[in-house]
Amino acid sequence: MPCEECENGKYKWGKTGSCTYDSVAECEEANKDYYEKTTSIVELVIADDSEELAIDAISLVTSPAIEQDFVYFGKEKNNLTFAKVDEEKRMLVSPALIPNKQIFRHNPNTDSDYYVYFSPDTVRKASELYLKHNNHHKATYQHQDRVSGVLTVESWIKEGDMDKSKLYGYDLPNGTWFVKMKIENDELWNKIKEGELKGLSIEGYFTDKMEQMSEKAPTNEEILSALNEIIKQNQTK
Repeated sequence: MPCEECENGKYKWGKTGSCTYDSVAECEEANKDYYEKTTSIVELVIADDSEELAIDAISLVTSPAIEQDFVYFGKEKNNLTFAKVDEEKRMLVSPALIPNKQIFRHNPNTDSDYYVYFSPDTVRKASELYLKHNNHHKATYQHQDRVSGVLTVESWIKEGDMDKSKLYGYDLPNGTWFVKMKIENDELWNKIKEGELKGLSIEGYFTDKMEQMSEKAPTNEEILSALNEIIKQNQTK
């Protein structure tokens, strides 16, 4: 959503708005004329020549783009009942990508707003490539500094109503990519417990599906068909 939470607990419109709204609803209502204007919706896919870059790292952030906070195993948080789980295990569970979830974006170069989303197939492929290229040990803080002591120990795709993600309080669509991460970094763990870090955001390289299709090289069959059409046109002259 274009409305974002500020450090003071208020909400602002977009990246440059003022932190004056008491809730997301108030923020959206005040900016509904802008919010309701036509914006493009772009499907992002993984380019065949950049599979290694699909998911380069996972970042621990204050405002996750997918708008889903993570949950962690600790005594201070009572949103889950995991009394049997030792806080010292320092585990957190979070969705990494939600299929068909529209994510708001703003392009400062064109001053235009748009939404992006990932199909279930792209989400699954991204999760597989993330492990295939051994990126489970790569993490960053607020999409900036690379951090150590963060390791993805579990990765799975939700495939039905009995999925274990429900044990952690999530009710998200089938095809959602979940990860469980072990946090051995003391500084980051304290930020998680204090509520400063609230979710995960992926880092990787994706491409606009329509642009990819328009740039795709023609197949041999397409080239042959075009040549035959030219020959036919010359024969009729």
